[in-house]
Amino acid sequence: MNIKKRIAKLVNVKSIVTILLTLVFAYQFCAGTISENSFMEIFKLIVIFYFGTQIGKAGGE
Repeated sequence: MNIKKRIAKLVNVKSIVTILLTLVFAYQFCAGTISENSFMEIFKLIVIFYFGTQIGKAGGE
């Protein structure tokens, strides 16, 4: 698969939302708005959702 196709697959709504949420919560953590434990829990949920839906797509669902 060439690089253009990979970038095209990355740039979909779900990927953009996942990246934005990660950046927002990382910023809040760095700014001291949320605690380390809260950040880790939120980040885990985001990653699990993203990769869980990717696996669902690969499985034909």
